[in-house]
Amino acid sequence: MAFRYITKSKKTIAIKSEQTTFKFNTTTRAWLHPHANAQTGWCETQPSYEEQYEYDLPVGKPAPLKAGWSFPALFKTGNNWVLITEAGLTPEYVGTRLAQQSSNGEYSIGFPQKGESMNDNDPEFVISNRVTSPWRVIVVGSLANVVESQMVSDLALPADKKVDYSWVKPGISSWSWGLLKDDATIYPVQKRFIEYAAEMNWQYCLIDADWDRKIGYDKIQELVSLGKEKNVGVILWYNSSGVWNSTQYSPKGALVDRDARRTEFERISKMGVVGVKVDFWPGDGQSSIQYYYDMMQDAADNKLMVNFHGTTVPRGWSRTFPNLMSMESIRGYEFITFEQKDADMAAKHIAMMCFARNVVDPMDFTPVCFGEIPGKKRRTSNGLEIASSVILQSGIQHFVEIPEIMKKQPEYVIDFMKQVPAKWDDLKLIDGFPGKFVVMARKSGDLWYLAGINAQTEILKLNLDVSVLNLNLPPTQSRKLTLITDGENNRSFVEKHVTLNENKLEVEIKPNGGFVVVL
Repeated sequence: MAFRYITKSKKTIAIKSEQTTFKFNTTTRAWLHPHANAQTGWCETQPSYEEQYEYDLPVGKPAPLKAGWSFPALFKTGNNWVLITEAGLTPEYVGTRLAQQSSNGEYSIGFPQKGESMNDNDPEFVISNRVTSPWRVIVVGSLANVVESQMVSDLALPADKKVDYSWVKPGISSWSWGLLKDDATIYPVQKRFIEYAAEMNWQYCLIDADWDRKIGYDKIQELVSLGKEKNVGVILWYNSSGVWNSTQYSPKGALVDRDARRTEFERISKMGVVGVKVDFWPGDGQSSIQYYYDMMQDAADNKLMVNFHGTTVPRGWSRTFPNLMSMESIRGYEFITFEQKDADMAAKHIAMMCFARNVVDPMDFTPVCFGEIPGKKRRTSNGLEIASSVILQSGIQHFVEIPEIMKKQPEYVIDFMKQVPAKWDDLKLIDGFPGKFVVMARKSGDLWYLAGINAQTEILKLNLDVSVLNLNLPPTQSRKLTLITDGENNRSFVEKHVTLNENKLEVEIKPNGGFVVVL
């Protein structure tokens, strides 16, 4: 179900609140993402939709912060699951969330806080001469109904049919910053990561923050030329911010003014750069939403793909602007490298995202690490890490693993990582429960990639029914399959031969473990 509000006033009006509420039976349980208060956190970069989820809450529990709960919000009421979010947000409105208080299970709409706009004097409410609110989206049914729903993108405005987007290509990207951080943004390292992408048959390489100061435009041009020789497109990082936070990563401020932004985009497009990653956004105020739209339009005009980080949650914008490949709006893998508590929560966190955040559009979590994390203890197994390459979806999928560690993996693992798609044709949830486990199948061409992870402390034994995949097997026919899963310890792999019999597949997943199999 979905509904929205449209005003027909011919005068400019202000909308300071919205009276929509969602009322649940008091026995309902909730899986929610706390919304951060404006201009808090590191360098005042909040809200960036990067908190840890809270699990299996009683409805009515207040949010821990006054900003409330982020969209999307997941509930279980009786035998039904319910996902609430918004879609089709345009600059005529503000981005919203669920408010902090929800007495007796009744949730209301919360507006942005002061400080979530591009300028200090911008209001936190709506001022428009024609107001169309975002769609209020309610997906009701089984967990599969929720996970497989495409309502958010279906409700967003369609792309302009007069614009040619044939140059937009989903793909896989190498990325040094995830594990090697700031010191790796230098010419020889980025050259190696372009070569790494080519060796892995990946399409892109992302060069992250401070490239303008540590490499410079002339040497970036050399890297772009090298990438072209090897069929690897180069993506460059930018800092979106103006006055709304104190971040110092560079290029900073180059994109705030629209004329300057279009000049910069024209420059790098002529160099052969194929995309931009734009970080540290101000929030959900009306001027911020306009900034997103202008950025996507200006990038499209210069044939640049876009990835937003430190950002609001997507609302179907990839349909409106097909060059929008992904948005972060999640506590991504970088946090696992920052703090041990996030590394400890990683399996549970990954087993949650596919039931909420990743339902509502591409998500740049940056998965897959087979080696060790400097200064941290990785709790997830290698089997879980390889499974996350299928379970988590992004238009450009940035794998966090570095070339030296990838090279040490078994040949069958390297082959899998060379072939795993970034573009999918279909999705089926086979089994799962938020924060506990998930088994998901994604289709690419004639192949189904089946992947599962177990975030629990005990071995999980499942008898999976994959009849929804319509494999067209005769009822009595069996098929031998090769499954990649955890070996003797959580840093090793093993290939197991399993039998698909009458559309049933028995699997065993170790704690914090996972598997992949191609059908």
